[in-house]
This record gives sequence, C-alpha cells and structure tokens, in this order.
Amino acid sequence: MSPQKSWRPHAIARLHIVARIAAAMLGGYAFCWGFVALFIASMFAAGMPFHDAESLSYMLAFLLFLGLFLWAFAARSLARVWGVLAGGGALMTAAAWLVQRALL
Repeated sequence: MSPQKSWRPHAIARLHIVARIAAAMLGGYAFCWGFVALFIASMFAAGMPFHDAESLSYMLAFLLFLGLFLWAFAARSLARVWGVLAGGGALMTAAAWLVQRALL
C-alpha cells in the first residue's frame, strides 16, 4: 500500500464526522429557530401571554435540539438530515412569519 492511499480513508472518515457535526449544530439550530418562532406566534395567537409562550418554547427547544443533535448522528443519510433540519426550519420560519403577519 502506498503512503498516499493510506491517509484517504482516515480523511474521508474525518470529513464525514465534521459534516455530521455541522449538520447537527447548524441544521439543529435552524430547525429550533423555526420551532421557537412558530411556537411563540401560535401560542400568542391562541391567547397565551407572550413571555409565557417564549419561556415555554425555549424550554422545549432545548430538549428538541438535544434530540435533533443525537438523531443527526444516528440517521443513515446525511442528505436526509440536512433536508429535514434545514428544510423543516425554513418551513416553520415561513409559517411563523405568516402567523405573525395575520396577527398584525
């Protein structure tokens, strides 16, 4: 085995781990951002006081982020992880924007 080929499997494995960490951190953050925005807007529209909705959404988002972080490493497909986290975050953010526009 040549010295050039021996580092490639390790580099690919490291790159995959870095990609999973990035998906877990950035995608999880985007998903939780969308969740918090949608939850606060929905609960406020339903009659809950704003600060109560805000506090509850942050507590739930903490648990959600932990679950999403773990799932990002357990899922088979990295593309699916990015699709669910980034796509779900974008959809929830758009839905929250629509709810907020309806309230104003």
